[in-house]
Amino acid sequence: MKGTVAFTSLGCDKNRVDSEVMLGILAQNGFQAIAEEAEADIIVVNTCCFIKDALEESIETILEMAEYKKTGKCKGLIVAGCLGQRYEKEFFEELPEVDAVIGTAAYESVAAVAADILKGKTGEKYLEDIDRPMENTNGKLRILSTASYFAYLKISEGCDNHCTYCVIPKLRGKHRSRTMESLVEEAEVLAQNGVKELVIVAQDTSIYGRDLYGEPKLHVLLEELSKIDGIEWIRLLYCYPETLTKETIEVMAKNKKICHYIDMPIQHGNDAVLKRMGRKSNQALIKEKVGALRGAMPDIAIRTTLIVGFPGETEEEFQDLVDFVEEMRFDRLGVFSYSQEEGTPAAAMENQIDDELKEARKETIMDIQKNIAASLCEKEVGKVVQVLVEGKLPEENIYCGRTRRDAPDIDGLVFLTAEEEIYSGDFVTARIREAGDYDLMGDVIYAEESTE
Repeated sequence: MKGTVAFTSLGCDKNRVDSEVMLGILAQNGFQAIAEEAEADIIVVNTCCFIKDALEESIETILEMAEYKKTGKCKGLIVAGCLGQRYEKEFFEELPEVDAVIGTAAYESVAAVAADILKGKTGEKYLEDIDRPMENTNGKLRILSTASYFAYLKISEGCDNHCTYCVIPKLRGKHRSRTMESLVEEAEVLAQNGVKELVIVAQDTSIYGRDLYGEPKLHVLLEELSKIDGIEWIRLLYCYPETLTKETIEVMAKNKKICHYIDMPIQHGNDAVLKRMGRKSNQALIKEKVGALRGAMPDIAIRTTLIVGFPGETEEEFQDLVDFVEEMRFDRLGVFSYSQEEGTPAAAMENQIDDELKEARKETIMDIQKNIAASLCEKEVGKVVQVLVEGKLPEENIYCGRTRRDAPDIDGLVFLTAEEEIYSGDFVTARIREAGDYDLMGDVIYAEESTE
């Protein structure tokens, strides 16, 4: 064994996949992953700096981990991901506690970097061309940090949308897809290791394959993944409305393994704000895609995210968003206050909105959505649904889980009573008897081994 490594992964689920890949590479090269930072020879922090809050969390975590050089066994601190990529020129001046920086396109170097640090080589930056093709083999080495029964499958890297508020293209490069063969192979390995649910992620999943195959091939990928034995649910996140194809909607509607669920970030409902954001959609197009999804799958759960307080957002434009949210009645909705990010076109725009007003607008939308969510949950009462069990509560015979309408970590839960013992990763059939604002309560009817 070359040494022990502890990982802290911040930010989104795409970052989590990168961390899992790095853990796998380290293990293949003789390092042992451990949970206790105080006992680790090497600590890796995979950072996020998408918005100000994430940047601050990354810096605070780095400084916290650096303390283990004094109080623990840490011989080296590696910072990976977006923070080092974004501030690579001044990084060591600002954070001298860090021993090495790995950029967003250089994760394969993590084992070599760790070995160099243990030999006394520090202060190095490991950066690669952020537009280089995606690595197609390391995914098979992943060490999952999720529960054993579900995993995220990252199908592409980078983004071509260049929204005016977003730094992702500068940190992650242009959109590059992984080959379909490599994704199917990785998913087969995951299934063999007990994964039952695949959650498809990327910066923009709906254009998967356009760079490799000349046109989007997400629908083909979904069909291929559904053929894998052991995979029971396939869930789709981060589909942009303007590039969501009718072929993808058709596959979702007809394929029993694909959950009637989609995360479709729209960011706003007013055309003028969408234009200033650099988005390629408008209210009419969004309504058209939502209508197509609901027409093909009346039971579909549609999740979206919004940004309030974008520069220049007037009361009239915000009211247009309010009316839009009330009309669309999205099943799941999250709201962010606009974050003025250095180096983005929006940061230099006039009429920046006061933080207090941003928060007030955010609260207004969330209050509306809370009522919508509660009324939609109420409609689930009496239904018989399939639930993936995720754990047991301290109370006797009370369990929690998710339906096909709920993504891990971001959506609601179903709290279940069961006469017999059930286990995390089991599929059960339950009847919903009560609804909360976001969660449901139900009773297990019977357990099942498979959805097929």
